[in-house]
Amino acid sequence: MRNCPPIPHWCPCVVLIGLLWNWSCFGNAGNMLNIPTQSFPSPSSQQRVSPSGQSGRSKVALKPGHSLMDWIRFSKSGKDLTGLRGRLIEVSQEELRKHNNRDDCWTCIRGLVYNVTPYMDYHPGGEDELMKAAGIDGTDLFDQVHRWVNYESMLKECLVGRMATTTKAVTPPSSMRPLAPPASVAPPADRDARPRYDWFQTDVSVHLVVYAKRKIPSAGCTSVDLEAGVLRLEALLGKMSYMIHLRLADEVEGNVAVHTAFSVGKIQVSLRKKGKTKWTNLGQPLEFHNTFILKKERAPHYCQGVLVSKTEVNHNTLIFRVKLPPGTIRHVPVGTHVYLKAVVKDAELVRPYTPVDQSLTAAPQHPSEETDLFLMVKVYPDGMFSSYLNGLHVGDRLSVSGPEGAFSLRPLRDVTHLYLLAAGTGLTPMTRLIRLATQEMGHIRKTTLLFFNRREEDILWRGELEQLAADNKRFQVEHILSEPSGGWGGRTGRVDAGLLRDFLVTPEGSRSFACVCGPSAFTDLTVRLLKQHGLRPEELHAFQG
Repeated sequence: MRNCPPIPHWCPCVVLIGLLWNWSCFGNAGNMLNIPTQSFPSPSSQQRVSPSGQSGRSKVALKPGHSLMDWIRFSKSGKDLTGLRGRLIEVSQEELRKHNNRDDCWTCIRGLVYNVTPYMDYHPGGEDELMKAAGIDGTDLFDQVHRWVNYESMLKECLVGRMATTTKAVTPPSSMRPLAPPASVAPPADRDARPRYDWFQTDVSVHLVVYAKRKIPSAGCTSVDLEAGVLRLEALLGKMSYMIHLRLADEVEGNVAVHTAFSVGKIQVSLRKKGKTKWTNLGQPLEFHNTFILKKERAPHYCQGVLVSKTEVNHNTLIFRVKLPPGTIRHVPVGTHVYLKAVVKDAELVRPYTPVDQSLTAAPQHPSEETDLFLMVKVYPDGMFSSYLNGLHVGDRLSVSGPEGAFSLRPLRDVTHLYLLAAGTGLTPMTRLIRLATQEMGHIRKTTLLFFNRREEDILWRGELEQLAADNKRFQVEHILSEPSGGWGGRTGRVDAGLLRDFLVTPEGSRSFACVCGPSAFTDLTVRLLKQHGLRPEELHAFQG
């Protein structure tokens, strides 16, 4: 895991980090944090606040009765901490700027506005530090703190409302009334590109329909989690995320089905009722229900998967097959990854892994049929996390996030020549790209994979790659080894300008695009060489290896 930046003084969540792993003692807030039941962060985690005198942060003495526990009790006392008597409002930039003094202090974090005035005397960094974010958007300051901090739960009683915007988010319902049945007449057409949803029912089932208002990639875009009567649906639409979050009105079976009409951009989630009852409403809106915001502004959401098999790929790489809970479906778009999270040797570790298909040559599954994730894991002798994964047994549980990543298929719409440059397990995001380019994107006339490894035995899926090249004239693979054996007859060396000149040949009038993935040194050098070769920034994508 990357080293974390220093924690700024001002953040209203930082002083409460020490309580995050004990928050489950107070009602159901522990479930909202979506963290393992173990101590979190673990005692040796870099995410813990250092003891006083070691963190470099100046503290002020808190008044009697203003400890961390006192803040928890105070925030749950039922007192109006917003000054709005329970109303949620839409806050303009002008309105936010008005609340910028000690006795009336509002701040904005990722589109949500909080009245932190009641918190002033509880902040060990002092009011001066907290006032740095008074009356302004403090997201950039907050982002210097670890992204896992769940400020929404810690400050939920201070929530004023959402920032007024026309491009980033849809204002959630202003009240917590149950959602009524759909009107008998069609609603007026939206004048913007924001998704909307509707629902209908039969005697035995309930169906929620999302209208994305754009085409959906054939790999799907939907994550659904159904647990204890709570439905969470997230649709990834480019860089944006649309969420439905409801406590359902009545009991349903544990399984869920997702059907996607890709060309028209419609997603239907079907649930089976436990009883033949007529629902008068769909359910109770929960946090961030019916919101449309940048994906990077949502915290990762984890579920507990089960390891069902481990299959050897080569001498140090395995395919982990992970089965998700019955009420969970993950459509992981091409080029995106998931996070695995675990506590290893008293340290919480998080690592990204890009799902692959079960094999490179097997027929692809329709997204609605996908129930398992296949993760290609290279085991490093000194790798704490990969060694931990290697030690897992069938039946053990894994904490798996929803899809993350910024890759978009849009730049490939008019590309004729696709170049993929991968080193080692940098192959993983390329595998689904290869399938997509060779089976679904007929306008891509040639896909070329340059695959860099140290030795011949390190080559992943060599047989499958070469079989695909033999069967499909639109695909070419070239292996390059840096430490070849005496019997190797292929190319040797490392990535350089001469190699790129040999392979990156695009006929006049054609359009090319290149994707790169591997260790950071390989990726940085390759991107630099590709730019020297003439590719523009918009014709390149570097996956984080």
